[in-house]
Amino acid sequence: MRHRKRTIKLGRTSAHRDAMLANLVCSLIEQRRVKTTLAKAKAARSLADRMVTLGKTGTLAARRQAAAVLRQKDKVRVLFDEIAPALKDRSGGYTRIVRLGPRRGDSAEMAILEWTDYQIPQPGKGKKKREAKKPVAEKPAATEEAASGDKDKASAAESAGERGGGEKEGPFWRRFIKKRGE
Repeated sequence: MRHRKRTIKLGRTSAHRDAMLANLVCSLIEQRRVKTTLAKAKAARSLADRMVTLGKTGTLAARRQAAAVLRQKDKVRVLFDEIAPALKDRSGGYTRIVRLGPRRGDSAEMAILEWTDYQIPQPGKGKKKREAKKPVAEKPAATEEAASGDKDKASAAESAGERGGGEKEGPFWRRFIKKRGE
């Protein structure tokens, strides 16, 4: 019988499960919000809450216990110095799970795991507005060459541009440059 057995196995060995959940909590500490499957979020929530409780204690022994579980000293430092003091007034429930619906590929239920005090950025605030597209200069090299008196080079550059055979010209290169952001 499984009475009072609360470990969510997630189809992994115990070492793999411990490492995965520790990495998930470290990502939560670093990024303040993580998108994952619902089962993993439920499993990681209890570990994250235990780590915050250790962080609120603030002792050296608690710091060592958290380091033994999370295995990343820099994340333990952030947990004890930033996250735990921000949540010192709460007596539990440090994380929330927001369901997102099924994932398209395998229909796994997705969720966002985040700290309860996490502020969702408002649209339009803090984001930079898109800059207007700069007008493309019309073949400055060809006009410079024509101004310098070298007619043969100018006419060769213009004819190459008209055919689309010049370097980085034509519809293929335009699409490629747009994708790379040049």
